[in-house]
Amino acid sequence: QVQLVESGGGLVQAGGSLRLSCAASGRTFSNYASWFRQAPGKEREFVAAISWIVGSVYYAESVKGRFTISRDHAKNTVYLQMNILKPEDTAVYYCATGSSGRYYSTEGYNYWGQGTQVTVSS
Repeated sequence: QVQLVESGGGLVQAGGSLRLSCAASGRTFSNYASWFRQAPGKEREFVAAISWIVGSVYYAESVKGRFTISRDHAKNTVYLQMNILKPEDTAVYYCATGSSGRYYSTEGYNYWGQGTQVTVSS
């Protein structure tokens, strides 16, 4: 059993930056540690993923070059550095882990955090 808690969300102007954190407790991350986001009225979509053991990273095309995912084994924490934020990045951001399937699919992830709101104003 893994508990995930996100933090770092907030309100920022377009072009600004935020760093999200996701801390795991109970147990550590497994397989992939990932970030998804969901805007009102839309489906939850993949943002970024990192292999907990190997460290390979993967990004959605919409955030490549702007977002960076990283991990800290000692702190059992995964981060999402978000730069050059756009209004379309506005969403609730969720971290997830334990996927037994494809990293970009919500299906297969066993554990999810409660989410943290990111709002980007124009």
